[in-house]
Amino acid sequence: MSAATLAPGTTPAQADRSLPRRNFLRDTRIVLVRELRPVVRDPFSLVFGLVQPLVFLGLFGPLLAGSAGETLGGDVWLWFVPAVLAMTTLFGTSVTGSNLQLDLSSGVHERMLVTPLSRPAQLVGRALKEMVPIVAQSAVVIVVMLPFGLRPDPIGAVLTLLQLAVLGVGVGSLSYALALAVRKQEWMFWVVQQTVLFPVMLLSGMLLPLETGPAWMRAVSSVNPLRYVVDSGRAAFAGDLLSSAVAWGWVAAVATAVLGLAVGVRAMIRSAD
Repeated sequence: MSAATLAPGTTPAQADRSLPRRNFLRDTRIVLVRELRPVVRDPFSLVFGLVQPLVFLGLFGPLLAGSAGETLGGDVWLWFVPAVLAMTTLFGTSVTGSNLQLDLSSGVHERMLVTPLSRPAQLVGRALKEMVPIVAQSAVVIVVMLPFGLRPDPIGAVLTLLQLAVLGVGVGSLSYALALAVRKQEWMFWVVQQTVLFPVMLLSGMLLPLETGPAWMRAVSSVNPLRYVVDSGRAAFAGDLLSSAVAWGWVAAVATAVLGLAVGVRAMIRSAD
């Protein structure tokens, strides 16, 4: 076996560019499978992630039905369950950067960077991994709520799960980018995550209707992508699949995914500089 050598005057970067290009889809699949293995081996995290949405539905749902049932109109569960699914997506994907922080502190991230896997594929593979727990947990929540009177439109429910998966890819990518940006100050990740998380959640109207809120709150919520995703889920669950709310929800989810992937891939490429 002969050792690879560099020609005189050839830098490592030039040698790297001279190597055969890797297949992006294959690299993404390799990273995706790697990220999913811990989930498959230890599904406890998926089960634990169901506690919060079920508690909200079990405790907050009846209170909402009693205090705001007339304001909401129609079936309270069709209004509240899609919001809880969006909340689960937001909470679950916004903390995924903490997994990358563990890789950074243990040196795994640096070892991954020197592999032949392309850096964009490493980010995209990690982000796509977030789709699996989102869809699995959301599907379980819907099934659990059926005996309690939830009757969503089947097609609308499926479309909502897909939309939340797209949103989760974007939020997860932004979370990874944040972890890379504050890699030398790990505590800063949680400061930023918590500071952004709760205003975004409350200004989406997922817990209480914003129509009765002050004008400034309605104005701020109009630029919150999560609000459009929440409204889209409610319309889809009710069977109004052709409404503008569903269309705007997809625009918001796709825009978040595109922005998140763009920022995340750039951060991943620059992480070895």
